[in-house]
Amino acid sequence: MRSGVSRVGRPRRARGRDRMKAQVVVVGGGPVGMLVAAELAAYGVDTVVLEARARVCERPKANTLHARAVQCLVRRGHLPRQVAASDGVGAFHFAGLPGLVISAPVTEPEPILKYPQAELERRFEERAKAAGARVLREHRVTDVVQGEEGVRVTAEGPRGPVVCDARYLVGADGARSAVRELAGIGSDTHQATVSALMGEVTLTDPQALTDGWHRTPRGWVVAKRGPERRMYVRTLNCAGAHDDRKRPPTQEELRQEVSWIAGREIGMEGARWLGRFSDFARLAHTFRERRVFLVGDAAHVHFPIGGQGLSTGVLDALNLGWKLALAARGAAGAALLDTYDLERRPAARQVIDNTRAQLALMRPGSEMDSLRDVFTSMLAADRDHGRLSGMISAQDTVFPGHTGRPSAAAGTFLHNVPLRVRGRDTDVVGLLRDGRPLLLLMGTRAGRHRAGARGWERALHVVRAAASPDIPHEALLVRPDGYVAWAPGGDDMAAALSVYFARDAWTAERRAAADQPDSASCASAALRASA
Repeated sequence: MRSGVSRVGRPRRARGRDRMKAQVVVVGGGPVGMLVAAELAAYGVDTVVLEARARVCERPKANTLHARAVQCLVRRGHLPRQVAASDGVGAFHFAGLPGLVISAPVTEPEPILKYPQAELERRFEERAKAAGARVLREHRVTDVVQGEEGVRVTAEGPRGPVVCDARYLVGADGARSAVRELAGIGSDTHQATVSALMGEVTLTDPQALTDGWHRTPRGWVVAKRGPERRMYVRTLNCAGAHDDRKRPPTQEELRQEVSWIAGREIGMEGARWLGRFSDFARLAHTFRERRVFLVGDAAHVHFPIGGQGLSTGVLDALNLGWKLALAARGAAGAALLDTYDLERRPAARQVIDNTRAQLALMRPGSEMDSLRDVFTSMLAADRDHGRLSGMISAQDTVFPGHTGRPSAAAGTFLHNVPLRVRGRDTDVVGLLRDGRPLLLLMGTRAGRHRAGARGWERALHVVRAAASPDIPHEALLVRPDGYVAWAPGGDDMAAALSVYFARDAWTAERRAAADQPDSASCASAALRASA
């Protein structure tokens, strides 16, 4: 029997340990895990977060949120609408080459939002706690056992072992995920071929390095100036992987590496937040193993180029959150949870592929100069067709249809457009903020589509709006994350609704609450709002 996985239909009974129950346990309290918890709790799902750290880590990490992640966060209310003020254009890079322009419709948030990971984690944790999630820090998971009806998670806490029984488990515990290992989920990997260092330092000569990406025949140095003469420095050495990935780097090692790549002595002092990284890549074989789900780095790891890691994890969380909430409340269609892996694993694979391609362009050697020249011209041309910018910003994501004959619009993203509802001005973002899937009926002839939703009305936010040239459909079924679940032109609406929701979701939700009296007070806020 695999470690941590029970072949018995019902989880084993634990003795002599603190016990608790929840509908969902989230392991890992970084920004992705806290976002999952905030989503679930906002829908009224009894949620527990188990996090090994005592507090938020202040080490500088990711700070870039790309367009699609920002757009979805705004729709779910996790970012204020003020960030929606935008000229629709952001300057970026591809493989360290300048000139990539990431654009978005002017009705959408700015396409590149700088938001430090630690601040984002705190924001999501506050929202999760405010919605009722329980956050247990200094709890390290030691065992995971799946049964037919739930998952048992054992963690070591400050006062001894804790056992939590839940219906579902979400592993958001990073690249070395214990949940992934304990659940027996295998991975495809690409072993490290390069070595890289990072750290925050004070340069003895402040002019020794300027901000930006610096390529030399020996590698790359990336420098970003911070407050009080501090500078955040990263290196890339393509000569090979680290001899000992786990050995803590020193200030002297970073100084020597920066000096060698730059080709001149560069002095530094006061180093902190030192770390190593590489181009090691991992893609889990599945993002769902029965009642266990993987999000963020637990599911996928890639070379950190292009600022895509944080955004990819955020999109995982926003894709899974509302689906898992419906399932926990008994209001999901039978196939809904399967769509998480079907949608997010290909997206993660694309990120791994494009970061490996970018690293190939960054490798030193005169034989690469012509290829870099070609890509530099392609970046200029990309302003017209947006192929590279759409890939980096995840705005090119189109999900597969989940019915036998989906329409062309199914799986596409519905951009924010102004709408006229009952004589008042609103927009798509405003109609999605309450978290319910949106059935949008456009114009006077759209009422005929309402009959297709019979039996599912309680699960939906049904809105009749004036016809708009921005939406060339009589009706749209829009998911809480902004993607189109159904549009005319393929299977009828009932086919899509049966994938996403249990028929008469209100009755199913009430039944699920009655079956769990300890969490009956946590009835789904989204479904309750529709009553």
